[in-house]
Amino acid sequence: MKKLALLFLIFVYYNGQAQGMHALFNGKNLQNWHRFLKTNGTDDPDKVFSVEKGLLHISGKEFGYLCTKDEFANFHLVVEFKWGTKKYPPRDADTIKRDNGILYFVQLTKDKIWPKSIECQIQEGDVGDFWMVDSVTIVVNGIRTAPKDYATAKKKTDAENPYGQWNRVEVIANNGRITHIVNGKVVNEATDPSISKGRIIIQSEGAEIYYRKIEIETLK
Repeated sequence: MKKLALLFLIFVYYNGQAQGMHALFNGKNLQNWHRFLKTNGTDDPDKVFSVEKGLLHISGKEFGYLCTKDEFANFHLVVEFKWGTKKYPPRDADTIKRDNGILYFVQLTKDKIWPKSIECQIQEGDVGDFWMVDSVTIVVNGIRTAPKDYATAKKKTDAENPYGQWNRVEVIANNGRITHIVNGKVVNEATDPSISKGRIIIQSEGAEIYYRKIEIETLK
């Protein structure tokens, strides 16, 4: 029944029937976001985060994040992203993948790199991987992950578009079940996270990236 409910949720969204979707990024400014950079705190003199022609531009020049002011428990999050061309130290070598990420259930008691959370990985070749930060655990294939500073659960299949194209990533968190969807294809699933409510973060992590959509629907 849970599988059927998930498939129905995906179906109604892709047919434009989802109710309650609203934009976290309005295409105009960053007024609904809290900003933090590793070296500059809440100041952003180099415009790591900016809005350009309706797109969220993240230069990647400094590690940091945009964080929602609200917390979310059960939700359907949708983002659409495309990589830029620039890369910055310590990840500027040609052999290092472009990296970014969406953190959710973020426990933001103090700004730091990175707060306790679960990540939907946005990294070349790895979009949809789970990363668990600061001893968070989930259950994958019936086995609970070990509590570590950083732990990962790799995606089951690949659905990324080639470099230069837009990608659509969805995170559905619904009553203890988490699903990562890339370009309409389920790539990773987990259950029973050790945290189940918190803020949402969009990272800056050494690579230029653009977002044209960040929206969310709260689920009951």
